[in-house]
Amino acid sequence: MAKKERIGIVVSNKPEKTIIVAIQTRYQHPKYGKILLKTKRYMVHDEENKCNSGDLVLVEECPPFSRNKKWQLKQILQIYEK
Repeated sequence: MAKKERIGIVVSNKPEKTIIVAIQTRYQHPKYGKILLKTKRYMVHDEENKCNSGDLVLVEECPPFSRNKKWQLKQILQIYEK
């Protein structure tokens, strides 16, 4: 089975070897048809602590590292510059 991949923005990088990534999903309301945004936050394993807040990253599903950490960093797509 193929591993799931998601693109999201790094919200926090405070924990050691971990980043928090916010992923937005667009969906249509079943009754009213309006397009809505749903944001979900994932804990992602970042072995080398390369990411900073605001970076656009590609994450992939993996076997669990801990209770809440089931994703790992695959690639940094865009570095956030102030």
